[in-house]
Amino acid sequence: MHVLSKSQLKSQLLEKLRLVEKERKPLLITHNGKPVVQIVPYTQNPQRILKELRGSVIVYREPTNPVEVAD
Repeated sequence: MHVLSKSQLKSQLLEKLRLVEKERKPLLITHNGKPVVQIVPYTQNPQRILKELRGSVIVYREPTNPVEVAD
């Protein structure tokens, strides 16, 4: 993981973003030596997306029947 202060980030942002993209390692931004922001490479994980959706889909066994007020 790369670590950079906010003041250093101002002048090196584009370079550091390219580094995160190329090396696939997070970049930790600090303020007064304390971590404040972490920039991580984007990953499209279909399994994570499916896990988030699991259980949220409503199944209608008889879709032509009227929906009750309680539903």
